[in-house]
Amino acid sequence: MGIQWFDKADLWKSVLLLKLQLRDRFRIAVDDHRVSKDLMAEEESALFRMLQALAVPLIGNACHVFMNGLNRVQVYGLEKLHDALLNRPKKKPLVTVSNHVASVDDPFVIASLLPPKLLLDARNLRWTLCATDRCFKNPVTSAFFRSVKVLPVSRGEGIYQQGMDMAISKLNSGGWVHIFPEGSRSRDGGKTMGSAKRGIGRLILDTDTLPMVVPFVHTGMQDIMPVGANVPRIGKTVTVIIGDPIGFDDLLGIEGSENVSRKHLYDAVSLRIGQTLYELKAKVDRVSLEQKSNMSHTSSDRAADIFHRIDWDSFGMGAHFSEESSTIDKQFSRTDDRVVSSCSDRQIPKRGVSSEGGISLKIKKFMDSTEIMGFAARGLLVNDYKSRGESANSGKRWPLNAWRKYLDVKSCDPWITPLDYTC
Repeated sequence: MGIQWFDKADLWKSVLLLKLQLRDRFRIAVDDHRVSKDLMAEEESALFRMLQALAVPLIGNACHVFMNGLNRVQVYGLEKLHDALLNRPKKKPLVTVSNHVASVDDPFVIASLLPPKLLLDARNLRWTLCATDRCFKNPVTSAFFRSVKVLPVSRGEGIYQQGMDMAISKLNSGGWVHIFPEGSRSRDGGKTMGSAKRGIGRLILDTDTLPMVVPFVHTGMQDIMPVGANVPRIGKTVTVIIGDPIGFDDLLGIEGSENVSRKHLYDAVSLRIGQTLYELKAKVDRVSLEQKSNMSHTSSDRAADIFHRIDWDSFGMGAHFSEESSTIDKQFSRTDDRVVSSCSDRQIPKRGVSSEGGISLKIKKFMDSTEIMGFAARGLLVNDYKSRGESANSGKRWPLNAWRKYLDVKSCDPWITPLDYTC
């Protein structure tokens, strides 16, 4: 009997503890619901709408000017985003997804993609999500970020929380929500991209009407706002590629999809979005590399052109360049289609290079554009030594000696690489 009474007492204690836990959870749920309703009521207030009408256009246009005026933005497929913004069916929700490189990706990148006229209409601009421990630390930052259409989400609380519910309510009203599916910034400055989280699947599938989903990927923001920087940089280039809208009808229309768990459907949608962003990431990286290569060639050509415009006779180097030019011309003066170098059996194609072209080619082979500019600038000091009456062989004339040291590297082959100094 004693043992039976002990078991019953433990049972009653367990029931009472469970009752208390359920009551606490119910209170938390009620509090969250009340907070959510308070936030929604705040957003619908006249004062809050007035703050949005002022803050969103002001900050949006400032970011647009900064990105397109003080930096350079190259966009591919911009018409896809503009068509989704301006021509989608009425009450059709819109979700844009992108990679996350810098802390100012939103609003800088998004503002750079929109015309200033559209940035003036705060009601039709995007809503986005931000972690409470980052954007909502105190009443001041909370008021600011809410005034620029940012919704709070709590890290570690999963996909079923009030911030996600509020974002879905915005979509149900036909609004536009932008989200970073990775959930956080890239840890290596945008070189790699994380996988899409399950939350983006819920955001899309739990709306009353399936939204239009437009992806885009960018690179270059890591130069404008590097990790640890407090002030954005200027004079940088950002490249953006906007993809076609992502469809999900095949996932939802397959036979037996109604029997698939909701979480599996969320994962399927997230996986498709992640794969699309990975493909766009490969494209934008390739385009960015091509642009940097073209800019490098252009810079080298401009440096060589400036080099030709310098009066080398005033530096006492005209005779040396004439000797180099004649040597190069002699090596290409034969009429054969291919000539043999005097110190190598390697054959060199006939190119018909002029004296100026020969010097330029040799200089561009040995030096990059910054080195050419440096030597040219240091050569200007020679005139200062002349004005002091110092001899041409003075050891103080280090710029001239530096040039001669460089040009005395004789090579039988004008196309020889900088490391092959000896025949």
